[in-house]
Amino acid sequence: MEADDPKQVVLQVGAVLKKLRKERNMSLGDLAELSGVSKLTLGNIERGETNPTLGMLWKISKSLSIPLMALFSTGNSVSLSRAGEGLRIAGDDKTWVVEPIFQNASDEIEMCRAYLQPNSTYYPEQHHFNTTEIVTVMSGGITITVNDEPYHLNPYDSISFRADKKHSYTNQSDDVVVLHIILKYGI
Repeated sequence: MEADDPKQVVLQVGAVLKKLRKERNMSLGDLAELSGVSKLTLGNIERGETNPTLGMLWKISKSLSIPLMALFSTGNSVSLSRAGEGLRIAGDDKTWVVEPIFQNASDEIEMCRAYLQPNSTYYPEQHHFNTTEIVTVMSGGITITVNDEPYHLNPYDSISFRADKKHSYTNQSDDVVVLHIILKYGI
């Protein structure tokens, strides 16, 4: 399967979601109630009939107590991730784009590259309880606000914070900001 074939990725996410839901003996209704994503939408995701948003995927992974990238797991023992190639997940307004670096469902750590468009702010869903987010700026400058406290980072600066708290990313420049993000789940 080509990782950059959007239809194959959508089908893969649907198959993984269905497998995880059934392993937990959950109905679509059970998962809908836990996640806040409608039963109809969950069914469409499982059948590969819709491309879920990043917000939906966060809600689903959080309700299943799994890392986000577990929904994209291929089970391969060796992974290679090249910038700009492969899977890209966009936020609802397309100002925030994430490229998973590793997609191993058994890990409690995820890595991704994130791109924030010029003059924009991204407000992510609060992550799983007790999740730590470690962010390193690869290019550009960004202000990351955690619990209403702003922190300005320049290239190669890093920050670590509890991601289950309110946080946001703001790019006030005219250039795309590139970030390397590690999520350590405490689940």
